[in-house]
Amino acid sequence: MHWSQRRERYRAILSGARCVHPGSVFDPISARIAEDLGFEVGMFAGSTASLTVLGAPDLIVLTLSEFAAQALRINRAGNLPLMVDADHGYGNALNVMRTVQELETAGVAALTIEDTELPRPYGPDGKPRLLSIDEGVGKMQAALAGRQDAALVIAGRTSAPQVSGIDDAVARAKAYAATGVDALFFVGVRTREQLQAIRDAVSLPILLGSVGGELGGIDELGDMGVRIALQGHQPIMAGYKAVHDTLKALREGTPPQALTGVPDAAFMRRVTRGDDYARWTHDYLGGE
Repeated sequence: MHWSQRRERYRAILSGARCVHPGSVFDPISARIAEDLGFEVGMFAGSTASLTVLGAPDLIVLTLSEFAAQALRINRAGNLPLMVDADHGYGNALNVMRTVQELETAGVAALTIEDTELPRPYGPDGKPRLLSIDEGVGKMQAALAGRQDAALVIAGRTSAPQVSGIDDAVARAKAYAATGVDALFFVGVRTREQLQAIRDAVSLPILLGSVGGELGGIDELGDMGVRIALQGHQPIMAGYKAVHDTLKALREGTPPQALTGVPDAAFMRRVTRGDDYARWTHDYLGGE
């Protein structure tokens, strides 16, 4: 499926009337599994990218080229529309333009650009800091200018609800919406009152970075204009724990045939598209 078709499928979710949870994916096989299970959207986050590529926490030391390369690997593996966390665009507004160009070429369906001051500035205060609204607006404008495929979704992202308060979040939402972005992504919304304040201020589709506090399920969120709500990134963490437990058991002498949690051959054949490769081998190499 062509990249633009995936982007149109993502846009159909934004223009719909319901909220969906994306599948948190981090490599080709995890994306295939999410698609096979019926997830409408995949989410590739900066934190999972840092774990996958660097084995490091999310401290904004991953490079754009590393992130884009992994996004491309994920996108090549299937047809799942992929949204990605492009952090701060890896620099200033000019870097944002480059980020959009690279991620669009990598096939993503949607990307978010945030207004957090990243990476963490020098000093003892470890609290997140936000850019000025003017600088945030400049980044959104640059992102839109860098887009070549009009179907690519660009969402303005802010953590203002948990950093500077809902009034600032509303002000930023209005300013970013005025640039022409396709959606708005909020981190830290915890109450219906906060979400309603945002909904009253802007008409764009809302994406939520996490759902906590008193916020309800996807039906209620859908009624309040939320179209995509993340649930966290448990799959990659669960995967690493499974690797740890399996290696530990082997190290301690458990025979391979006695291990638990190991998938059977049919599962591995399915997620690696083994039947497709067998057919291609027969058709193009004359093999059995």
